[in-house]
Amino acid sequence: MQAATRVAVVCSVFFKTLICYLHSAVADTCGTRLSPTPVEGESGTTMPTIFTKIINREIPADIVYEDDQALAFRDINSQAPTHVLVIPKKEIAALSELEDGDAELMGHLFVVVRKVAADLGLENGYRTVINCGSDGGQTVDHIHIHLLGGRSLSWPPG
Repeated sequence: MQAATRVAVVCSVFFKTLICYLHSAVADTCGTRLSPTPVEGESGTTMPTIFTKIINREIPADIVYEDDQALAFRDINSQAPTHVLVIPKKEIAALSELEDGDAELMGHLFVVVRKVAADLGLENGYRTVINCGSDGGQTVDHIHIHLLGGRSLSWPPG
């Protein structure tokens, strides 16, 4: 196999793997979830989620907002002209895992949603969605708010 062909094959495999790792719709096609995977030999511990890796800058993302508590970035599997994910920097697996002490953080996330929506020009409105658990469509075990806008959104969503 020629060197250029080998490079093309390696790049193709790399990008397919990266895309499968980065988002649920593509990951579902690949037959995997984006939840943490146990670390071999370490009982009860997990590897960081894709969102934790984005927070830590281990994986690139199109970041549109950041502060000490939250991060917002464009979803790579956009379901609307504007599709941003707003996440806490604190690792919380799901809405069902919230504790009383997380109330202020969750309120802050919705303030971030408002700021990002304004910054992105969503003056005609937008939708927020939080999926919880596998039946709710959650594919990354790190709570996140979908901010969707830029077009008229129908109801019911699906």
